[in-house]
Amino acid sequence: MDMTVEDAPESRRFELRRGDELLSVLDYRISGDVISFTRAFTNPAHRGHGYAAVVTEGAVDDAERRGLRVVPMCWYVAQWFEEHPERGALIAA
Repeated sequence: MDMTVEDAPESRRFELRRGDELLSVLDYRISGDVISFTRAFTNPAHRGHGYAAVVTEGAVDDAERRGLRVVPMCWYVAQWFEEHPERGALIAA
């Protein structure tokens, strides 16, 4: 079964799901044209499989499509940007 990353605006988070199963989330806040990623969380039963990276990449892709700048408030998202310097132009100054 394929995994999907979807925005859940009512919960202010991106969700990584495999079918109905929630694997990982990335919480956010939006202010104007800036999205702050505040917390990445992976269901403990699914840790160690790279799911936080998948949900982060999906959220960053969505932010880019929407023309939003990113504030990586969560340590995991900050680390993800360090590992993907080609995406650094999205970080809000």
